[in-house]
Amino acid sequence: MRLNGKIAIVTGAGSGMGEAIAKTYAREGARVAVLDVNAQAANKVAGAIGKNAVALACDVTQADDIARAFAAAGKQLGDADILVNNAGTAHVNKPVMEVDEKEFDRVFAVNVKGLFLCTQAAIPPMRKKGGGVIINIGSTAALRPRPGLSAYNATKGAVHNLTKTLAVELAPEKIRVCAIAPVATDTPLLPTFLGPAPGQREKFIATVPLGRLATAQDIADAALFLASEEAKFLTGNIMEVDGGRCV
Repeated sequence: MRLNGKIAIVTGAGSGMGEAIAKTYAREGARVAVLDVNAQAANKVAGAIGKNAVALACDVTQADDIARAFAAAGKQLGDADILVNNAGTAHVNKPVMEVDEKEFDRVFAVNVKGLFLCTQAAIPPMRKKGGGVIINIGSTAALRPRPGLSAYNATKGAVHNLTKTLAVELAPEKIRVCAIAPVATDTPLLPTFLGPAPGQREKFIATVPLGRLATAQDIADAALFLASEEAKFLTGNIMEVDGGRCV
């Protein structure tokens, strides 16, 4: 098992990519803290995993909530070797002039501030253990932006830049930092990205050389590789999991 004995924290793990990552890590021998703002969803995923998972409610936009959840994860599982900053949100696909301030603030609070705060919480225990891995979920939206997702695209550009910054800063402490840039993925958030117009799914698929959307398991497989010893010399990388769309 590729993560045998490792301890992982996965945010936004109550559904979609986070759920797939948590289950894949557990399958590969890790003990996993399943964090989600939806406590019921977190409990369902942790219950499906079994004894190697704990469910913790956590709003990543709130520093106190993060501190409480990370402390509980440390107490129940031990200090984390791996953090996956997966929690994310988006605004409905629409013109820039229709994105209001509340939507803008919410997207940045979850996608950027939340990632930053969770990273700050994870660094001290990783330092104590002599290293670790932080994996951020970015997006091809930061590499090949589409109209209608202006604020969301901007958050993912920030995620990619922050990933590279942290990779350089934390390298002397043996903490690797990488990001995954998924193409549109078949998760509950997909309709938000594509917007309400009919035929958008098919139109988008037509732009992907491999001819389909990503699945949550595609992203989980990439997250497994980046967390494993096989990726021990990788840091600062933005791994495109996109079926060739950004070529």
